[in-house]
Amino acid sequence: MPILSRAALVEHLVRARIAGDVATPRENNLDHYRKLANGDRYYWFGLEFGDRWTDEQDVLAVMAERCGVVDDPAHRAGQDTIDPELTVDALDRMAARLKQAAAGRERVLFATGHPGALIDAHGRVAAALRSQGCDIVRIPNGLTADEGYVVQFADVAMFERGASLWHTHSPEPMNAILDGLRALGEPAPDLVVADHGWAGRAAQRGLDSVGYADCNDPALFLAEAEGTMRVTVPLDDHVVDPRFYEPMTAYLLDAAGLLG
Repeated sequence: MPILSRAALVEHLVRARIAGDVATPRENNLDHYRKLANGDRYYWFGLEFGDRWTDEQDVLAVMAERCGVVDDPAHRAGQDTIDPELTVDALDRMAARLKQAAAGRERVLFATGHPGALIDAHGRVAAALRSQGCDIVRIPNGLTADEGYVVQFADVAMFERGASLWHTHSPEPMNAILDGLRALGEPAPDLVVADHGWAGRAAQRGLDSVGYADCNDPALFLAEAEGTMRVTVPLDDHVVDPRFYEPMTAYLLDAAGLLG
């Protein structure tokens, strides 16, 4: 696949609705910001915020700055946005961390709570890092969490229940992996590349964590603002065709020096 320039990638992100005018409505975004501020841990993604984010307007301010949602508190319904320039800025920051991982042949764990959308994006990065000598974490067998199983396909950990891969925000699958590695005497990852509660819990447990987050998922953006997450890339994390993420992934790998 040809590598898009920054300007061409921005155009693609908007055209595919990965950024720009995204499908997630403003009402849903504000509802999630309010629930996080009210202490609903489902929206904390395995992070511990204490009483630091109890005002939903403070959450909105961070989301406007780091994700590009509309910053007007009076905008309560209708269209909301992700700034594609912020998406590419964050991809560049993620690329720098991946380049560091490749140079140090680090031990890297990949995981996703969005198997229907992001497994290929994660898997391609895992394959590229393995080709550079990185140790891609192979999760222990038989891990369970949330009445299901933690499984791994194409080097990416996911949650399975009822013979199906599930969308999940839960941090418990990441707990299962990290606890399982420790029980086997295996080293923790040097870097985690993930999303949702997988990324948040890894960061909360002190690991370098980079990942993707949607405009209705404020936790990882707050964690980056606090310095707990290394990088959070703003994007719609489930567009209509997973192949729409391919130009973004190619750009990321090229910026990290992982192509060719």
